[in-house]
Parts: sequence; C-alpha cells; structure tokens
Amino acid sequence: MKSMLQLKPGQRIHFIGIGGAGLSAIARILLERGCSVSGSDLRGSSLTAALARDGARVYVGHDGRYVEDAEIVLATSAAQPDHVEIAAAKALNIPVFKRKDFMPAVLHGCDTIAVAGAHGKTTTTSMVIHILRSAGKDPSFIVGGNMASTGENAGVGTGQSFVIEADEYDNMFHGLHPNLAVVTNVEHDHPDFFRTPAQMNAAFRTFVETLADDGALVACADDEAANDIAEARRASGGKVVSYGIENSAADWRATDLRFSGNVVTASVLQRGCARAELQLKVPGAHNVLNALAAMAVADERGVSSEQGAAALSSFQSTARRFEIRGERDGVIVVDDYAHHPTEIRVNIKAARLRYPERQILAVWQPHTYSRIQTFWSGFVKAFSGADRVIVTPIYAAREAPLEGLTGAALAEAISPHLSATYSPTFDDVLETLGRAARAPAVVLIFSAGDANLIADKFLAEGK
Repeated sequence: MKSMLQLKPGQRIHFIGIGGAGLSAIARILLERGCSVSGSDLRGSSLTAALARDGARVYVGHDGRYVEDAEIVLATSAAQPDHVEIAAAKALNIPVFKRKDFMPAVLHGCDTIAVAGAHGKTTTTSMVIHILRSAGKDPSFIVGGNMASTGENAGVGTGQSFVIEADEYDNMFHGLHPNLAVVTNVEHDHPDFFRTPAQMNAAFRTFVETLADDGALVACADDEAANDIAEARRASGGKVVSYGIENSAADWRATDLRFSGNVVTASVLQRGCARAELQLKVPGAHNVLNALAAMAVADERGVSSEQGAAALSSFQSTARRFEIRGERDGVIVVDDYAHHPTEIRVNIKAARLRYPERQILAVWQPHTYSRIQTFWSGFVKAFSGADRVIVTPIYAAREAPLEGLTGAALAEAISPHLSATYSPTFDDVLETLGRAARAPAVVLIFSAGDANLIADKFLAEGK
C-alpha cells in the first residue's frame, strides 16, 4: 500500500505523549532513520530518558512553543483536540496525525508482520522478533515493552520484515495493512473506546480485512472469536494458519505439556507431524500458545520449527510481562502488566505451576475507572488462585473518577472469597508485605500504571 505521507531523513517530527509505549517506539524508529525528533510528556520516564540520550529533544510538560519548528506532529490518542500543542500546530498549519494514519508511512516498503490480540500480543511479538533475529533475519520492530535481548522497545534492522505489536486501542491497527497478521485472541477490553464486545470484535475483523490478499493470517484455534475470524478469511479464499493446544484440528499444536521448575516443555506438531521439542523459561500454558504463534509466523518467513524452538529456549520475558525482578529473603518479586481479569487469572495460574510450594501474594493496582466498572465481577473472581490480595487506589490514567469505584470497595468485594486488604499508599503496601510475605513466597505485582515502583522499593529494603 502506498502512503500519502512521506517520511525522510532530516525531517523534524514532534511527538505529543512521547513517553507512551507506542509513541516512544515510533520515535526511536524515526531517530534511527535519521529524522530530527522532539516530544513532550507530562513526566519523564526511562523511555524518555533513553530517547534523550540518543538524540531526541524531550520536554517535560506541554507548551505550544514546542511545535514551532516541526514539520509533522504525531499525537497520542489521549490528547484532546484542544490540547495546547495540537492547537498551536493547527494554527501554524502543521499537519497533526494519530498513529493509525501515521503508521503506513513508517511501514512503507516493508514486509509488515503485525501481531494483534486482547492478550499475549507483547510476548508473542517479542518471540517473533527473537526467532527472526536468531535466524539472521534482523527485522525492524516495535513492541509494547523493552525486550530482554535488545534492551529496547523498537529498532531498525537490516532485513525486509518489520514486526509490530498491533495495538487495537483507537483502532491503531487499522493503519498497518500487514503482509502477515496474528490474532492471539479477542476479548472485550478498553471499554472507554470499545463500548461493547461486538465493537471490539468488529475492529479485529476490520484489521484482518486489511491483510494483503496474498498474505497469511495466523490465528489461535483455541479462541472462539479468533477462530471465527479465521473461518471468515478462509471463506473468502484467504490463507489461514491455525495453532492451539485444545483444538485437534489446528495446523500447529502443542501436546504433552510438562511443568517442571522454571521450564515448560511441550511437543510441537505441525499438521500432525512431530517437529520439535519446545522448552520455555517463561511460565504458563498461555505462553506455549504464544510460542506456537511465533513459530508459525517464523515458518512463513522460512525459519523451520526446529530453529524456532531452539531460539525460544533462550527467550526471556519482555519488561513487565511476568518479569522476575529479584528476590529478597526468600520472597520472589514478579512485575506484570496485567490489567484485565483474564490476564490476572492466567498469571496467577502460571505462578502456581512454577512455584507450587510458595505462598502467593498479589498486589493489584486497578487500571482506569471504565475498565473496573465494566469488568467488576471478573476482577472480584480473578484472584481466587492467590493466597492474599493487596489492592491499591485505582490508577486513573486519562479518566475522571466514578462515584463508588475505589480500591477500598474492590478489596471489600474480594474479601468474602479470600484475604484482601486495601492499601492507600505504596508505603502501606510495603508495610503489609513486610508483615505478610513469609518465605518461601512470591509477590505478583499487577499494574499497568506505576505500582511497579513497589518492586524497586521492596527489593531495595532488603539490601
């Protein structure tokens, strides 16, 4: 697909919300391609610091003056039309884009591999990148977290492929027009944007419809919604490669899953024939599914299942995806980005399988009022596999509070099912952990906000 917007070295591009996972990754790509990058955000972070280190001009706070010499402005989905920098850009006739309309220019001329899904897309994207890099393919990439193998969330490679995590929020993934697409699963999320499950399902169908006619869709046969989307593509004559554990008709299957210590082992079948033994250091059956998707993608790009399995044996968690941050006095601390009931449930299950003899304490920072309101009952039940839950105040992100929705109310609703308490501050969380966490134990910190700081403080107190 040809892009109307043309990007070239030397262009000055300004990012509103440059510290976000999506925009910071695009900024890094453009920096490495020789563009002049500037950006602003409400606060600094490790992502903005890394961009500044590598040549970007980063501002903390927002001001219309920051866009004055820009040729293009790229704005976060959270920025409203009256944002001071958007208003300044429009007054100066500087074009303002959102990611959906900007990405075709970034991906122009590339073999685009886009990984979508309500859950698992960051890990699956990272696994695809890891396999292709191990096979010498050296793709460019954008992923929603810093990869352990590269230390970055984006990079420009020498190969033809561009592997990108396909974010559904604000329909960003409709601008990708991939040559190869993955759908890991479809489940209602982002209720502030997708008001109903049907709207989110329709968005994923549209994403798949943007796939090149001669491209392939890799879809999870174990997920009903993903399977339905795959069937629709098959019916239209498009290529589909399926994967799964439960569905015996899947093209790629994992069987004989074994959980032993820090390793998950499975036998990989490709169209009924045994191909490879998979050994993963990331826990849980859900990561076996992610690995199958990555191996299927790599196979479409000429990397054998044996090569794929061998590469994945050295795969390490992407930042904040069941990331083991350290251990203090026999208490292991795990940081995870989970902010949906399904994600919390599968991660607790994975922790139980990996650490069957340990006490499991969950620290949960609820994320956005709209999500808590929509999935209240799911969240109340999601922690049943843990021994104790500590709930913090809700991380509002871009939203205003809703009456009656509080961390304290959530803890009270969970309490009839298991031990749950509310901690109004991170210091209070640390005090509670100091009393409650007794070795051997695992502390799972679930946060898409800033509660990962609790891990730093807890581990530092043990030094």
